[in-house]
Amino acid sequence: MAIQTLEQPVTEHTWSPPAQGQWTYADYQRLPDDGWRYEVIEGDLHMTPAPSTKHQTVGFNLKLAIGSFVKANKSGCVLDAPIDVRLGKFADPVQPDILFIRQERLGIIKGGWIEGAPDWIVEILSPSNWLDDRRTKYRLYARAGVGEYWIVDPDQRQVEVFVLRHGDYALVGRFGPGERAHSEVLAGFQIDVDEMCPA
Repeated sequence: MAIQTLEQPVTEHTWSPPAQGQWTYADYQRLPDDGWRYEVIEGDLHMTPAPSTKHQTVGFNLKLAIGSFVKANKSGCVLDAPIDVRLGKFADPVQPDILFIRQERLGIIKGGWIEGAPDWIVEILSPSNWLDDRRTKYRLYARAGVGEYWIVDPDQRQVEVFVLRHGDYALVGRFGPGERAHSEVLAGFQIDVDEMCPA
């Protein structure tokens, strides 16, 4: 997801948006439903445009594969954006492209949002957001305790798999065409990169 800061979003006239660094979930909830995806990371408001068709195709292929595996194995729950993930002081909220929550942790699903760190998050890069997903969200998800983080690059047809080790991410695999990516958090799940990111 591309992330851009937004100082003065267009909202109702009776409400003045807070300064960057002061945004809360309550402020976020007052933003318009205008096709942009909004996130609040450490009090700063960020926004992303609608994803490209390539981004959506990769997301659909991956969610379908994960969802089928999770359903067959009764492993938990798979969701995709837009969904608010509230990570307390770290972010309130973020909207990952895809997330997975283990069966025994489904209690963090609170109706309209997720309260706490999912077990696995996937972000799919766009030309304007690669730095945010590789730096800002990489650090954020590690600090919040997300057990596994996939960064998918549709243009390079590559996925990087990071697993949380002692509070930081370790790269456990970088997979490209002709290879198969696999998850540690969702044991037994694997997907061909060619299936996920078609040429």
